[in-house]
Amino acid sequence: MYGYETIASSPRDILLGEKLPVAYWSDYRELKRGMDHTVTGDVRILSELYSPQLHKRREILVYLPPSYPAANRRYPVVYMHDGQNLFDDSTSFAGEWGVDETLDDLSREGIQAIVVGIPNLGSQRAKEYSPFVDRRHGGGLGDLYVDFIADTLKPLIDSTFRTRTARTHTAILGSSMGGLISLYAFYKRPETFGLVGAMSPSFWFAGGAILPYIRNARPNSGRVYLDIGEKESPSARRWWEIPLLTSLRKGHCERVASLLERKGRGGESLRFVVDPEGEHNETAWRRRLPDALRFLLGVG
Repeated sequence: MYGYETIASSPRDILLGEKLPVAYWSDYRELKRGMDHTVTGDVRILSELYSPQLHKRREILVYLPPSYPAANRRYPVVYMHDGQNLFDDSTSFAGEWGVDETLDDLSREGIQAIVVGIPNLGSQRAKEYSPFVDRRHGGGLGDLYVDFIADTLKPLIDSTFRTRTARTHTAILGSSMGGLISLYAFYKRPETFGLVGAMSPSFWFAGGAILPYIRNARPNSGRVYLDIGEKESPSARRWWEIPLLTSLRKGHCERVASLLERKGRGGESLRFVVDPEGEHNETAWRRRLPDALRFLLGVG
């Protein structure tokens, strides 16, 4: 079990000069002993972390690779959104990604990484996962959410676990709205994130505002993984909207890939995958995750 002094507590603690509380990481399987869960790897959980940027508290999950207890080495880190969907089917929205099983398997290929799962806050998800405001769907808190990851969460993870702290070993990855905020973070904080995965990203959000943002953003020489499924079925109020929205999803992803190539991404630094059987769900993302991680972490 790991302990640390909380480095980002509430304003009251700071203003009154109170001693910051000590928080502890718990072993997920020990915490869930006697309860149904599907975690198989070494997953740690922090029950509550305060974000001074968003003024919210949430759980944080950390997967440690199989060699972590015995090896005296440091590991790359992958920050992933929708943390409740990553490791445990019992907490997932529509099935888990199987991140722990996937990385346990990849470790046999020599690919080992720490994964930090950041659970969404339900009704706040769309707000936090986009800096752009969509008239119908909301948004607008994405800058603060990215700052929370880069300025509060990452320093905590780096000071607690044996990480490789450089941007070239720091990835951010998500799906749907999580894919949108991941690519945004890659360009907003290039000094922090040198690797990004955007799976079935919602680049259509807010009228495709991510496109002009990337066009005018500072360059980032890191690796970019993008994918989209041919059979993704977006929610639509009318049946005739489904083909249009499917086209928008794929079309925006293709335009982003083309824009990234014009900005110098390509060859070994960009992979764009169109999955002919891919739907917009955790099953598809779980299936594509191994190759995404192989690409981002330097293999494949």
